[in-house]
Amino acid sequence: MSENMDKIKDESAPRGEMGQRYLASGESVSMRLWDSQEPGDPKPEAARPYETVGYVIGGRAELRLEGDSIPLAAGDSWTVPKGASHTYVILEPFTAVEATSPPAEAQGRDEA
Repeated sequence: MSENMDKIKDESAPRGEMGQRYLASGESVSMRLWDSQEPGDPKPEAARPYETVGYVIGGRAELRLEGDSIPLAAGDSWTVPKGASHTYVILEPFTAVEATSPPAEAQGRDEA
C-alpha cells in the first residue's frame, strides 16, 4: 500500500473524547463518524479552525449555526464554515459522517 493511502478498519477506528470515531485521514481532509449519538443537552458551542461537511445517516438533530437553527434528518447534508460558532442538539439517536478540512484531529483541533 502506498504511504499516502490510509485504511481504517471498523474495529480499530480510534474514538475521540466527544464520542466520534476517526476514519480515514489525509493531509488535507479527514472523516469521522458519529454513531448512535443519544439525545441530550446541546453539545458545547464551539468555533473550530476547520471547515466541516456532514451527511446524516439516521436520526435527527438540530444544528445551531451563527444564530440560525437548522433541522437535520436522514439524507440531509450540511456545512459548517471554518471559524463559525455552532452547536448540535441531538433529538433522536443520531448517526452521521463528517469530513473536515484541514483534518480535525491534527494537533488537538478536535478537543472540546
